[in-house]
Amino acid sequence: MEMRSNMETDYLKIEKNARIRKRTVNVITYILLALWALIVLFPFYWMLLTSVKSYGAYNSENIPQFFTLSPTLENYVEAFTAVPLGRYLINTTIFTLATTAIMLAVITFAAFAFARLDFKGKNIVFVLFLSLMMIPNELVIITNFVTVTNLDLRNTFPGLILPSVTSVFYIYLLKENFEQIPDSLYYAAKVDGTSDLKYLFRVMIPISKPTLITITILKVIECWNSYVWPRLITDDENYFLVSNGIQEIRENGFGRENVPAMMAAVVVISVPLILLFLVFRNKVMAGVSRGGTKG
Repeated sequence: MEMRSNMETDYLKIEKNARIRKRTVNVITYILLALWALIVLFPFYWMLLTSVKSYGAYNSENIPQFFTLSPTLENYVEAFTAVPLGRYLINTTIFTLATTAIMLAVITFAAFAFARLDFKGKNIVFVLFLSLMMIPNELVIITNFVTVTNLDLRNTFPGLILPSVTSVFYIYLLKENFEQIPDSLYYAAKVDGTSDLKYLFRVMIPISKPTLITITILKVIECWNSYVWPRLITDDENYFLVSNGIQEIRENGFGRENVPAMMAAVVVISVPLILLFLVFRNKVMAGVSRGGTKG
């Protein structure tokens, strides 16, 4: 009886120590996560804080201040009056929506062909296609610039859009998702007389919707933040994107960089992307997790 009591006591001690260790690990984990969250979110806080500081107050700070007692919205007014930021936002929206829509059509059909259709040399073609990812972006930009210039498409929306309407990586990602769909569904659909296109739109695309949403969001972010290509291919204000606008605002500082106005413009430009991610964050996580599994 006494031995049983001792065993119960030892078991309770072990269980208590296990709970203490688990609680300690959880506390340390949450502390580290909180510190990491502060590190990640601090640039956004600094951006927002700088955007509400006046131009004079910001430039008079010898030591950066982590708060302000006199916030102002004049930088947001400056962002829209110093340059036609509203028109740049419209141009960026057109560029982003058109590029993303065309790219989705291109990669969907390409991924379907590589994943489901059988044709001679398919594997060799796909390997060669993947090898394009090894080419440095600088070489691609030079080639695209020469091609667009020769086609007289500079300072046009087609010139902005066409070089970005496909992606080898997105085709590969979507192909991997399509290949996870059981072959039995395809064969059953063919027995029922379903065409390949109908099978694509009614079966494969709905099943792969999380991945398609993830690709769409990533492409929207890529287009919205595009800087090098728009700066290279456009010198007409009618086709400037928000990246051009931020650079103009930065240089409009009366001899010094107008950082507060630039930060106000960045806040305005970032809001749509933040809202987009918050709305579709669950779909993004599902698409990433699905893309990382096989079978």
